[in-house]
Amino acid sequence: MNSITNLQGTFTINNGVKMPYFGLGTFQSEEGSEVINAVNYALDTGYRLIDTAAFYENEKGVGQAIRESQIPREEIFVTTKVWNDKQGFENTLKAYDGSLKNLGLEYVDLYLVHWPVTGKFQETWKALEKIYKEGRVRAIGISNFLSVHLDKLLPQAEITPMVNQVEYHPYLMQKELFEQCRQNNIVYQAWSPIMQGRVFDISELKKIAKKYRKNAAQIVLRWDLQNGVATIPKSVNQARIESNAAIFDFEISSEDMKAIDALDRDVRFGYDPMLV
Repeated sequence: MNSITNLQGTFTINNGVKMPYFGLGTFQSEEGSEVINAVNYALDTGYRLIDTAAFYENEKGVGQAIRESQIPREEIFVTTKVWNDKQGFENTLKAYDGSLKNLGLEYVDLYLVHWPVTGKFQETWKALEKIYKEGRVRAIGISNFLSVHLDKLLPQAEITPMVNQVEYHPYLMQKELFEQCRQNNIVYQAWSPIMQGRVFDISELKKIAKKYRKNAAQIVLRWDLQNGVATIPKSVNQARIESNAAIFDFEISSEDMKAIDALDRDVRFGYDPMLV
């Protein structure tokens, strides 16, 4: 993995594509002006990865903001995902076309299986492999896949997923899953990294933040990157979007990294992938 240097730094995924290790999440960002403004704020701040999904119902706004920006398309890394009720081989192929239409883009950079739907996700992965082999997407991956799902997918996969986007924060690290992904050259990417704002209430994080003259969110986002985890904090607030990105002028010591690691409680705030 590359060193953590600046907002437009990248991790190189297993097919050689460079993926920004920091980006904007857009879950629950409302379609229309709210998500358009959020993407504009992020791009203006220097973000170069924008994450959306069919389920978020805001692909049109995300695409509009990207198309209307002054930034060349190839400099923006766009992720979207196939939703659960569109899984299966043929349905997934149609879902990808639908996402491209909504986004108004000729391709996306990363297409993910949003959740490991029982009895469907292997077939869905075959569709992603087809899209990838046809050169219609730059990278493919998975989201919310646990070890039990990877154990079923990897033996059948022609192409190893490039990314696994999972709930990851100081209370949920899933270290065995992280290690399994690392051994298979699958980049770990954190959703809900600041625990829907709960990081601001954790005394240990507040103490560390004070030491570095940062806030708790900045500490956690920096901790993600230093652990080799790509991260996509969600916000629609311009000041917060800018603040979240102000994490490249300091480095957390190994002692403080271990102190944050020690907060792991195996606590989820999002949906449990075992229940899909």
